[in-house]
Amino acid sequence: MHAIHYAVEAADLHAHLFRVTLTIPAPAAQQTVSLPVWIPGSYLVREFSKNLQGLTARQGRRKPALVQQDKCTWHITCRAGEPLVLRYEVYAFDNSVRTAWLDSQRGFFNGTSLCLRVHGQEAMAHHLHLLPVKEQASWRAATGLTPTKVDKRGFGHYTANNYDELVDCPVELGDFWYGSFNACGIQHRFVVAGALPSFDGDRLLADTQKICETEIHFWHGQGKSAGQKTPYKNYLFMLNAVHDGYGGLEHRNSTALICKRSDLPRLSSPRTSQDYTTLLGLISHEYFHTWNVKQLRPHAFARYDYTQENYTQLLWFFEGFTSYYDDLLLRRAGLIDDAAYLQLLNKTITQVQQTPGRHVQTVAQASTDAWVKYYRQDENTLNATVSYYTKGALVALCLDLSLRQEGHGKGHTLDDVMRGLYKRCKAGPMREQDLLDELQAQTGRSWQAEITAWVHSTAELPLAPLLKSQGVQIHVETGSFADRLGLRHTDSASGVQIKAVLRGSAAELSGIAAHDEWLGVEVGTKGRGGSWRIAKLAEVPELLGKERQLTALVSRDRQLLRLPLTVPQQSSVWRLEMATDRTSPWPAA
Repeated sequence: MHAIHYAVEAADLHAHLFRVTLTIPAPAAQQTVSLPVWIPGSYLVREFSKNLQGLTARQGRRKPALVQQDKCTWHITCRAGEPLVLRYEVYAFDNSVRTAWLDSQRGFFNGTSLCLRVHGQEAMAHHLHLLPVKEQASWRAATGLTPTKVDKRGFGHYTANNYDELVDCPVELGDFWYGSFNACGIQHRFVVAGALPSFDGDRLLADTQKICETEIHFWHGQGKSAGQKTPYKNYLFMLNAVHDGYGGLEHRNSTALICKRSDLPRLSSPRTSQDYTTLLGLISHEYFHTWNVKQLRPHAFARYDYTQENYTQLLWFFEGFTSYYDDLLLRRAGLIDDAAYLQLLNKTITQVQQTPGRHVQTVAQASTDAWVKYYRQDENTLNATVSYYTKGALVALCLDLSLRQEGHGKGHTLDDVMRGLYKRCKAGPMREQDLLDELQAQTGRSWQAEITAWVHSTAELPLAPLLKSQGVQIHVETGSFADRLGLRHTDSASGVQIKAVLRGSAAELSGIAAHDEWLGVEVGTKGRGGSWRIAKLAEVPELLGKERQLTALVSRDRQLLRLPLTVPQQSSVWRLEMATDRTSPWPAA
């Protein structure tokens, strides 16, 4: 039987329109098609069909009846077995990794945004024809799909074994920078859009190669045959460099990334900046997902349902444990040292400790609620939920350090558990019980109590004793003035803009609320220390001196409020440091 065929054309760069021609060689008499409402890896219903327009259907000279059934589903009454051709356009103006983008500089799309699903024929082969962009002779195309007949610029015909594979291989279009390297014998391509002339592509390739080789060896051992065991034959990194952006989305043999241009390595800066380290951590994170979520996947994702939310309580494992390993594997690859790694770990700990929502919601509940909370953050998010990325990473840390502490020379680590899980669940999706079974198989005891306390309760994690057991010193220091008050803000020319107020904080007790504009302060009781206009929150401690009493002058809905505020003496934050007489538990490989 012939394959489902999609022809994709960049129809109008200035109107941001892709044109798609979908040919169904042998449709059902009552054929249904739909566009996904979400994309795997990003847990929010995004309603991609809102961008689809002008859908028409033809069978030869006939125009079969086409009826929209709901927000993303269409029903076509046609002749069974006779080729059915659907044509439509998709508006593409979301410059993220999740949907689609098209302008005169660049094109990008995920199949979930452009490719209608042909119900009943998802398991058939699916072909994609990328048409050259007539207005842009220098443009090239890059995708993880298998090429069947393409020109030297990457335009032409590609194939996928089924619909899932088709929509799991995004496409990059443009006059992008291109480079490649081999990691454990496997070709890895890297394309970068939007880079400045100062971009050091060779360094990015060399550092990414170290990450890839470290992670291949992590999953498949140090032997020469490690590369032959990977779940892909080649890999593609697609990076979009913009003025302000950050994020990534994993796919089966590729990843779509977005970063600030300032995050890229520069020819004039041989030293590794914190911004570049952040980018390397993102690359490490998405590449690790090639195994942890794309292969080792939660039971709820055994078969994606593209029509609605797909709930799982295991995002703390699949995103959280990946977040633990992304920076750790930078250390093992030799791209950062112990001090830099502990600084990154300290940042994660601080983020969780400054999230009151960790006392309200378990990290398992946060996984389920991702669809309505994590991806729909507002001023109350920090007070109502906890990130399954950051707390999940700390659960992984606690497990790893507990395994090392109890190993008594046997060498048990979380690495062994992850590899054991990969083998255990290779034939089928993972459940939480699989993790418990693997932990017991490797250590000879039950870990149910730890998982219950760390994952299914709001109890504090035993970070301090576990870190100290491995020679990590914890220094308690005073946090920033914003931390002392318990608020999140941005400074502007007009005043301090309040973004969020933490539960139980001094700012909340004073009556300060999110969206307030903090304009000035009266220092001391009854303003005896003077009244001052402020433009930055950092100015307030200088105005206070040793005084702890002030009145915040706040604008709310254009009303001016005077809110008495007592400033706490301190807000404690941690600083981690390796003891000089101890060996790091996270050495470079």
